[in-house]
Formats: sequence, structure tokens, C-alpha cells
Amino acid sequence: MFEIIKAGGWVMWPIILCSVVALAISIEKSLSLNTAKVAPANLLPQVWNWLKQNQLDAVRLKELRHGSPLGRILATGLSTSRQGRDIMKESIEETAGHVVHDLQRYMNTLGTIVEITPLLGLFGTVLGMIEVFSEIVLQGSGNTAALAGGISKALITTAAGLSVAIPALVLHRHFTRRIDSIVVTLEQETLKLVDALHSDRKPELREIQIP
Repeated sequence: MFEIIKAGGWVMWPIILCSVVALAISIEKSLSLNTAKVAPANLLPQVWNWLKQNQLDAVRLKELRHGSPLGRILATGLSTSRQGRDIMKESIEETAGHVVHDLQRYMNTLGTIVEITPLLGLFGTVLGMIEVFSEIVLQGSGNTAALAGGISKALITTAAGLSVAIPALVLHRHFTRRIDSIVVTLEQETLKLVDALHSDRKPELREIQIP
């Protein structure tokens, strides 16, 4: 393996660095984009039960806010629910924007790796081909074995760049779809809360001091 890296030249090191960063981001996103942790399925029914039984106090609101991203959004909506539907929706949208931004963390970096690793590979190949043609100028084209070996080494960086870019692209698309799915779930849950609180069957809300 080290011989391959050495044959590819110094361009191989940025490609390897990109592969390490892509792997780290993939692990982080696999752990953080867990739907059960981001938007627990039983959270909204639990909140609604607290409201109906008049059990939602500052302590529970604080726990809700720090328990999950969905809880953070719901807590924001609950803390502004007495100010009207429009104010509640605006506060929810603002908090949801921050939550989505957190969900998308490192995705731009992963997308950049997808784009630059093939270019790095191509750059390494171009440098290698320049060296090959320089040898042709100095020694002539009679030694075909040496030329073939030089071209083979020059193509190593392109292969390395593609071997990083292709899996990174697949992972980027996968995580993007997962984020989109989570965002839809967050929207559905928060809209249910807004509609429930501002309908004829809403429970009586008491003033809650925001911790």
C-alpha cells in the first residue's frame, strides 16, 4: 500500500486526508441522524397528555427543550402558544431553522470532498504525465516498458480520487435524503401541536415561566 502511495506522489496525501475526513463525517452523521433520537415517536402524545392534565411546568419544559431536536421545537412553540397562532408559528419556524442547520452540519464539507477528490486525482495524473513526457524528451520513446510503467503510476492518483469520491457521493445522497425525511417529520409533528393548541378542543394553558 505504501508503495502505491509513494508512486502516486504528494497528491496522494490530500486524497488520503479527504478520505479520513469523509469517513469521520459519515460516522458522525450515522449517529446524529437517528430519527428515534431526533424526533421520538411518543414525544408529542406525551406533551399533549401533560397539557390535558395541566402537568406542563417549567421543569418539564426545560427537559423537553434539552431532550431532543423535536422537543426543542415543541418547547419553543409551547412557550409562545399564548401569544397567538402566528407568533407561535414564527417562533417554531425560527427554532426549526436552527435545528435543520444543526442536522446539515458537515454536509457541505462532505459535498466538497465529493467534488475535489476527482480533481486532485486528475491533477496528480497530469503531473505524472508531464514527468513521463519529460522522460521521453530526454531518453526517447524506445523504452516502452518504462513509459507504460510511468503512465501506470500517473493514473494511480485518478483511481485514488475516484475511489474516495464515489463512496462519498453515495453517502452524501443518503444523508441528504435522511435529513429531508427527518425535516418532514419535524414539520408534521409541530403542525399537529399548533393545530391542537389553536382549535376548539385545546386545553386551558396556564402561564409557564421559561427556565
